Amino acid sequence: MSAKVPYRAVALAAALTLIALLVQQLITLLLAVVVMVIIALPLARTADIAQSHRIPRAFGALAGLLAVLGVIALAGYFIVPAFVDQVKQFANTLPHTIDRTERYIHGLTGVKQQTLSNEVTSFVQGYTHNPKKLIAPLENVGLSVVGIVALLVVIIITALYIAISPRPLTDGVLSIIPAERRDIGRRVMSRIARSWRGWLAAMAIDMLVLGGLLYLGIRIVGLPFALGFAVFSALLTVIPNYGSIISAVPPILLGLSISPGKAVLVLLVYLIVNQIEGNLILPLVMSRTVNLHPAVVAIGVLVMAALFGLIGVIISIPLISLAVILVEELWITPQENAYLPTVIGEAEPGAP
Repeated sequence: MSAKVPYRAVALAAALTLIALLVQQLITLLLAVVVMVIIALPLARTADIAQSHRIPRAFGALAGLLAVLGVIALAGYFIVPAFVDQVKQFANTLPHTIDRTERYIHGLTGVKQQTLSNEVTSFVQGYTHNPKKLIAPLENVGLSVVGIVALLVVIIITALYIAISPRPLTDGVLSIIPAERRDIGRRVMSRIARSWRGWLAAMAIDMLVLGGLLYLGIRIVGLPFALGFAVFSALLTVIPNYGSIISAVPPILLGLSISPGKAVLVLLVYLIVNQIEGNLILPLVMSRTVNLHPAVVAIGVLVMAALFGLIGVIISIPLISLAVILVEELWITPQENAYLPTVIGEAEPGAP
């Protein structure tokens, strides 16, 4: 064996480690840029409206940001205290709820009691004892909670500047593209902006309507903690497909701890509301801008979770739509345009 082989192996290992660290940093940067652009898009729209009324763009963008922050603050003032109180009450009743649920499950399936409570406890402790799971990959690159808050402030301020003056940024991106392909670049950016704005609008409307319908439904069937479950379900709408399933589990278990009939009623409420959401709300608001097949979304969410953690799951639809648009514009459309003249030429009479 050559004496150089061990040194080459060490050098290769060091290079791979360096690449892995660099990719991890780039992933964090990519997420920050995506979040920044998503925040900038609605602010840019308010700036456009202000400019159309001869008001400086800066005032329009700032007014849009203050309006969003005001809505969040009002919602927090009226909803958060009651939500936190109901979460505490539900946590206090959780052992009793699990115990009664285990009895029903044991009677139906013969599964040992304590199995469910042990699994739930293990799942919860997995996040309480290892909180960086919730904010990966930010924790993995050494950002503390203070660092994450500071990063969010920087993202918001930068998004505000982008919304006030987006032209230099778009021109800068286009300048690195060959001149003959800049029309494609403009079309891609336009499609991405339209898709992400549609997703934001859909999420806002979906959270409001779904949370309201679930609150009414849970109150009608007489299940406690209606506000807590409705807010929890509304927040989980950011997780496509899986969010509705996850959010339905706690209220159904609570209903089962009261009676099987109550659990069935709660399940029906969630099924009806999710049918309204899937067949009415999202198609009307999102289908024209974010037209993704459910299978693509389901697989994409798992991929984003593996690559980017919880943040990737939350913005999975924008990331998936970005990937789909790039593939369509840079690969599928050029292939079709190259293939179509050949097919037409073969179909013409007398073509060789």
